Amino acid sequence: MTRPPTAAQRRVIDAADPVTGRLRGTEAQLAALVKRELAFRHPRPPHDHFLTPAGHRIRESEPEAAEPAAAAAAAETAATSNSTTTAGVFAARIGGEEETGIAPAVRTREVHSAWQGLLELRRMTNPDGSVERPCGWERTHLVQAAALALEAAGHRPAGRDAEGYRVRVTPQPEAVAVRDPDGEALRACAGTLERAGWQVSEHKEPRTGASYLLASPRRT
Repeated sequence: MTRPPTAAQRRVIDAADPVTGRLRGTEAQLAALVKRELAFRHPRPPHDHFLTPAGHRIRESEPEAAEPAAAAAAAETAATSNSTTTAGVFAARIGGEEETGIAPAVRTREVHSAWQGLLELRRMTNPDGSVERPCGWERTHLVQAAALALEAAGHRPAGRDAEGYRVRVTPQPEAVAVRDPDGEALRACAGTLERAGWQVSEHKEPRTGASYLLASPRRT
């Protein structure tokens, strides 16, 4: 189980800028947060530190609930067997996994916080500061990035026995496949990903004729 942040770390997280997530603290404190993937160091001078989506999630939880929040995050990630994230880090629903057991209202807040954190990551790491185009993190976490865009826009992920979107890896570089048996819902997914900065094209399975999407993060 992932340990919750220490009291000192929690104070640094709580003091982060409410809009940008910029952090202030000692080098040791900031390095510890980076090691736990709750913060990242900006690659350009002055090399400030900012909260990651996981750090934003911790900040939005009540201090006395920090330990249960961390436990819930670890359980959620463990249940997402196809996720590429590590235990204790927020995992978007990619479709087909077990229900997390988290209350819908809580999940909605978590997803919103993660999406806002990702937009801030785009702003801080894209050379031109654009939030309209995916960043480097998204290119190395394609399935999670696409799934987060869909879940944040309110699309329903597939359950074990329920229809909805499913995001999966493909043999093509920098591309994911998105499937949904509902044609209208699939087209809506395409629109969402395009607005989130992805290039999307629709294809048909050669055997079944079922439609699916190929989505790749735009570079320009």
